[in-house]
Amino acid sequence: MKRFDGKVALITGAARGIGAGVARGYVERGGKVALLGLEPDLLKQLTEELDSVTSGAAAYWEADVRDGTAMTEAIDAAAAHFGRIDDVLANAGIASYGTVRQIDEDSFERVIDININGVYRTLHAAIPHLEKTKGYALVVASLASFANLAGLASYNASKAGAESLALVTKQEVAHLGISIGVCHPSWIDTDIVRGAEADLPTFKKLRSQLPYPANSTTTLEECVEAILVGFAKRKTRVYVRRGVILANWTKPLVNSPAGWLVMKRLARRHVPQLEREVTALGRFQHAHVPLTDRKERPADTRPPS
Repeated sequence: MKRFDGKVALITGAARGIGAGVARGYVERGGKVALLGLEPDLLKQLTEELDSVTSGAAAYWEADVRDGTAMTEAIDAAAAHFGRIDDVLANAGIASYGTVRQIDEDSFERVIDININGVYRTLHAAIPHLEKTKGYALVVASLASFANLAGLASYNASKAGAESLALVTKQEVAHLGISIGVCHPSWIDTDIVRGAEADLPTFKKLRSQLPYPANSTTTLEECVEAILVGFAKRKTRVYVRRGVILANWTKPLVNSPAGWLVMKRLARRHVPQLEREVTALGRFQHAHVPLTDRKERPADTRPPS
């Protein structure tokens, strides 16, 4: 495995899950990391952990990808602190529960703002620094970029948009010597997936009836390793697992009349129950989202009959 000695990676959504895992792997291979996120206690703990491996290997900044000024200030500060930024992982992202007719506007827009606009704000602020190092940025999209699933409309739309944004940016910065890649994880064993399956039993059942790789869960370690290889090789596409590439290649088939017949049967069987479970849950986000930043549905609200 290629080492990252002398290099610095900037990671958004770094406090937990994929972001924290990549930070650990990057430092283990000799690099340094700038950690950005909204959970200062976790970011501090991770920074101290990484500094115990290599002194000065990590520093963190509390910044919200929904705030362009805060992101620019944090990224500029990280570049000044370490003297450079070589790699960027635009990882910050969330998902919301509920069908289009059910989910409230604020919850839907929040997913779009974080998962698409947050990627834009990250890339926009990082490109001047990546130009200096002829660096690389990897945008974390998803299997959902090209494989749609009822009940996750905002997530699917945002990850399709994140993929397009990354590929357009790749064209725009090629002449600057910057490379851009897109990462497409399937379902990874993180808080988001575990929380969704615990909150919504029908979601877990529906996913189990989908074709590979949508019906499987990948370990966090496998995902982290694939991203680190993507950094090392400056890949245009990082598929986690490799079988996710099949979903990309077969997207026209899934969206064909024949594919719709299959999905229609699954949706008719599971969507009503999925809506009932979201209503009973009383929220559109995962439990680990801070309450002050989570839109709660009034107790008497129900999906349309």
